[in-house]
Amino acid sequence: MIRELIVVEGFHDISAVRQAVQAELIATNGFALGPDTLTTIRRAHATCGVIVLTDPDPAGEQIRRRVEDAVGPCKHAWISREDCLRGSDIGVENAPPEAIRDALARARATVGDVRREFGVGDLWRHGLLGVPDARDRRVRLGAALGLGYGNARQLLKRLNHLGVTRDELEDAASRL
Repeated sequence: MIRELIVVEGFHDISAVRQAVQAELIATNGFALGPDTLTTIRRAHATCGVIVLTDPDPAGEQIRRRVEDAVGPCKHAWISREDCLRGSDIGVENAPPEAIRDALARARATVGDVRREFGVGDLWRHGLLGVPDARDRRVRLGAALGLGYGNARQLLKRLNHLGVTRDELEDAASRL
């Protein structure tokens, strides 16, 4: 399990990285980098760290700069163009798992145990799962804690991975 949040460009990149390592990932959706995404990246930067892994092209480099300008210094993982090339398409999604693992190792990703402080019971207890307004409550909780929106499974992963404390969760949930 890699402790840092890995920032990639898109959904297909997330799939490729998940085949290589166990980690929490977030996609910028290219240049979209919306406020919720930036809030989540800022939270991770302050708690567990961030690794930026983008395509080896000018757009990828621009996204790296935008992330660093928004949150501060980050770790960076680079995969060679040769490893990211499939036909004329270049992207992290084309890289083999070994190349992804190697790039993350060179970025000095921190490997550690998975934190399991929060469980599904916590979501049920705070009305974040299984009730009619659960989605709305998750949206508001994610905003309050700087986690962005996620379905119940994503929210649980972010609560555990991004260093949210029990007191922070209880306080934010009580204000819902």
